[in-house]
Order: sequence, then structure tokens, then C-alpha cells
Amino acid sequence: MTKYLKGLAVLGAVALVVTGCGSKPTESNSASGGNGGSKSNASAKDFRACMVSDSGGFDDKSFNQTSYQGFQDAAKELNIKTSTAESKSDSDYSKNVGGMVDAKCNAIVTVGFKLGDQTAKSAAANPNIKWGIVDYDIAATDLKKTGLKEVPKNVKSLLFDTAQSSFLAGYLAAGMTKTGKVGTFGGLPIPTVTIFMDGYWEGVQYYNKVKKKNVQVLGWSEQSQKGLFTNDFENKAQGKNTASNLISQGADIIFPVAGPAGLGGLQAAKASGGKVNAIWVDTDGCKSAAEYCDVLLTSVYKGMDVAVKDVVTTAADDKFDSTAYVGTLKNDGTGLSPYHQWDSKIPSELKDEIGRLKQDIIDGKITIKSKAQPQSK
Repeated sequence: MTKYLKGLAVLGAVALVVTGCGSKPTESNSASGGNGGSKSNASAKDFRACMVSDSGGFDDKSFNQTSYQGFQDAAKELNIKTSTAESKSDSDYSKNVGGMVDAKCNAIVTVGFKLGDQTAKSAAANPNIKWGIVDYDIAATDLKKTGLKEVPKNVKSLLFDTAQSSFLAGYLAAGMTKTGKVGTFGGLPIPTVTIFMDGYWEGVQYYNKVKKKNVQVLGWSEQSQKGLFTNDFENKAQGKNTASNLISQGADIIFPVAGPAGLGGLQAAKASGGKVNAIWVDTDGCKSAAEYCDVLLTSVYKGMDVAVKDVVTTAADDKFDSTAYVGTLKNDGTGLSPYHQWDSKIPSELKDEIGRLKQDIIDGKITIKSKAQPQSK
């Protein structure tokens, strides 16, 4: 992926924090000096990068946390000031984004589909600020809903075709199930969630086709676009109940696409005593949620940290480009994480098949049909 996202420098940071209240940021700590950064200390001192999380918060062990890591990496390497706003609920978005504007941020990165409308409106009102948004295609902004006359030109969308990598995860799940049933559930029925579920569903169907099997997917149908959702991303108890519902129907591999609520699904798998396992999303679960590594076959990762780091770096270096970035299997913007503790348990033949499927998707021999795939390519 570094082939596509370039220009990353070295060391130091000044951090200011807003925690879901939209108030004026206050300085909390600083790091002095620089160590060969791409900008001079004087220039770095004048540049402020900012980030707003969605309601999952920066410690969600999922996409907010991974995006935040990239933001922190850029701040340390560039020796720049930072401000962050951690949203506690959807009602915080307007206040928190406004707080970053008031803090005179030079670049603002927002995290999550639900921040799309607010980002579009704020970017249009503040054309001198460079914006990045994770998991939202700014080109698809509803102008009537937002009241805008045109899509703002100062926003870079960071998108990920996780239908491709989830296809591989679905094939893996189908190859590893003992009950002939695998399950998935989402947080909300939005494209950045259903894209995982579509790919997973397609991967299972492909396995059935080539192996002449009949593995069932519980919790989602790409054809009907109907399935199981927790209806939020924070309620772990609801996630556990939803996973338990799938397990009671016979699913022995769970694919939760629900942020922190999905951790409840991992809890349900862990409590099964080895009968049920799972596949995580957004980041390598064996690193972000190591306590569940023993039940994780793999994870479908998104290179949000590298993409966010690139936005901040190019903005600081006056090389910002608002052309949408789309992470794919080809550019390593998405893929499957290592098998970790399952490496010796997954048959080598199955791992080889998944490797060939990955290349077939890259080469266009297999076409993913999900309508939730990013259109800005």
C-alpha cells in the first residue's frame, strides 16, 4: 500500500483533546523538538491536524482505533500540533466538527459514514481547510439533504472495497465450518457494514459452487439485503445476544460487523468452549482484541491507519490531493490478516485456494457483485 500512499516523515507531537462535547480544545501535553521531520520546526509549529471519531470512540478496537493510530503516527513523524474530538453519540458530530474548525485546524479527518453529511457541510463552509473522511464517499453526498449546491472539492474520501477481502473470509468460513452453517450480523444497515456481509455471503456461495456443498449463511442475504443488526455499534450485550441467536441456529463461525458491539459476538464464541469461532473486521483482531485471538481464524483488515497518515502528511507538506483513495486487494488497502493461532489448524490446501482466489479477484477473473462497493475508483 505504501506504493500508493507516500511521503511519510519523522517524530514529535503536541496534542489537544476534546471529548465529545464540542467545546474549545485545551492543550493537554506536548512533545518538543523534531528529528529530521519533513517540515521545519517553525512550519510544524504552525500546522494543526485534527480528528473527530464517530460514536464508537477511539478505543473501539476497530475502525476508529485504527484510523486514530494513523493520525498519531503522522503527528509524531511530522512534529505537528493536534486536536481530537471523541464523539459519545451521533448528536456530538456537529459540535465536535465545529470545535475543530474553531480550533483553527489546517487539516481535519473525520471517521465513519455517519459523519458524512456534517463533513460535507463543514468542508463547504471552510474551503481553506483540507479534509479527509474514512468510509464515506464525498462524491455521493446528498445535495438536497445537506442543502449544498455542489460537492465540496477539499475532501479526500478514504474508501475500502472490503467486499473483496470478505469474499475470501466467507470462503474460509465455508471451508472450516463443521455444522455447515456460518453466521454474520451488522451494526446498522449502511453500505460500509453491508459491504462486508455481501462479500462474506458471496464467498460462501462460491465455495458451494466449486465444492458442490450447501453451506448456509445465517444473518444475511445479499439477494434480499435483509439480515440481523444490533442497530448500534456500542452495545456489547446486544452483540452477544445476536451472536447467540446465530449460534442457537447452528452457526459455528461468526462474522460480526458491528464495531465494539461485535466484541459481544467474540464473547459468545469464546464462551462456547471451542465449538464456535469467529472472523474479525477492520483491523487484526489478534492485535486489537488479543484476548479473543484463540477464537479468531483471521480478520478482514482495512489499511485506514496508512490512509489517514497519508492525508495528514500530504496536507502538512502542501501536497494534498482530494482524489478519493480506494483500498483493494491489489494495493493492499484491504485483505486478510495472518491466521495466527489457527495457522496450523487451517488445511494448507484451503490456504492455497484462498491465495489463488485473491489473485483471481485482482486479475478480474472473479467479479464481486456487491452494490455497496465504492464507486469512486
